Amino acid sequence: MNTFAEIVDAIKAYDTIIIHRHQRPDPDAIGSQVGLRDIIRENFPTKTVLATGQDEPTLAWLAQMDEVSDDDYANALVIVTDTANRPRVDDERYHTGQFLIKIDHHPNDDPYGDLMHVDTSASSASEIITDLALSTHLTVPTSAARLLYCGIVGDTGRFLYPATSSKTFQMAAKLRSYDFDFAQLSRQMDSFPLKIAKLQGYVLEHLEVDDSGAARVLLTQDVLKEFNVTEAETSAIVSLPGKIDTVQSWGVFVEQADGHYRVRLRSKTQVINGIAKRHDGGGHPLASGANSYSLEENESIFQEIKDLLQATKD
Repeated sequence: MNTFAEIVDAIKAYDTIIIHRHQRPDPDAIGSQVGLRDIIRENFPTKTVLATGQDEPTLAWLAQMDEVSDDDYANALVIVTDTANRPRVDDERYHTGQFLIKIDHHPNDDPYGDLMHVDTSASSASEIITDLALSTHLTVPTSAARLLYCGIVGDTGRFLYPATSSKTFQMAAKLRSYDFDFAQLSRQMDSFPLKIAKLQGYVLEHLEVDDSGAARVLLTQDVLKEFNVTEAETSAIVSLPGKIDTVQSWGVFVEQADGHYRVRLRSKTQVINGIAKRHDGGGHPLASGANSYSLEENESIFQEIKDLLQATKD
């Protein structure tokens, strides 16, 4: 794993820096990406520093992407944050720069880049970026503190998930000392439209819970249309089954427009990313994503969850 000093040296060496993150971004993806952009801009004001990717309407309140041309990649340093594997990088031009850095906290199943800093003990990519800035004595502007704090809160589930460490709290406490509207940010992260509340009702009504502690729910295209929600907006209900005391591991199966299923897998204690890897996916031990290409594969994934939980009881 490359050091923070090596990353900062690379930043110093390039006049143009373009920062990417993963597709279908969450607060940590945008927080780490745009937070790093703002830190570099603050400390190296003569450099051109850009953040690229598709704007996510549900997170427009957090940050907007920059306009990035093909010409910007000539002789550029490219940094990818919070993205475990290359197919998930938003904006495929990431490989057209002169030098590439990967900064991530997922299992490093797909090593890429000329430099890599992958720390699976970190709660989030935003925690890593915060640590990078503080460890190398870079100035963190208030705009970046807000973004990074949001990323940490988002990926720790408000400090509920096991990856939350004492260091996570230290980084969050440092960011909280900056003068941004903490209460407004917290309200924004904790609120959702009425249609999502109604979708939550549907999920609880249709959730299948097995005696083993496995649970699942299927959201078809018809259901998405009925509640007028996008696939991205369904991320708001992924943690909901885990609030039920008897549920230990679960899958949310979301039908895509092309007919395949995006599967979000979550677990309280049992490692489920092995299941995700067997089904065209991957991710954290307790929070992963997979892809299913038929109802039969959906059944197979759910059976694997049940078998995993049953094995721990035997």
